Amino acid sequence: MKSSKFIFYLLAGLVIFLVFWIGKESFTQPGLEQFEGKYEEIASYRNENNTGPVVRVLAVKALDSSKDWMKDFGDFQPHTKYGRTVVFFFSEGVDQKISLAPKDPYFSAGYQPYVIATYEKGPMGDVTFSEGYPK
Repeated sequence: MKSSKFIFYLLAGLVIFLVFWIGKESFTQPGLEQFEGKYEEIASYRNENNTGPVVRVLAVKALDSSKDWMKDFGDFQPHTKYGRTVVFFFSEGVDQKISLAPKDPYFSAGYQPYVIATYEKGPMGDVTFSEGYPK
């Protein structure tokens, strides 16, 4: 009798600890605030297709020139299986809104010299990060 109560209290304590720990970990994950002050969104595009491949294109003005946060920012963006997510990081020389399209070229060729990095996550989750506009 004593050993069954002990086991019950031990398991109850373990469950309470696990629920608390999982809850704490769930609510303390880093969000977009980790990138504050490093970028300014210029334009975004998402096609209306919800049953097939979803295409997301994002144009961002990079206020910080470090490539590490750019790759992390691209990894943080949503991605759909069999879809494509493309993020273009522009230098601070671009001040106006850009019109984005779902296919390459994603924007006017006049903006290509301003691209300092490109992040692309392909249909099967393969990631490509390159400096400048991809050739």
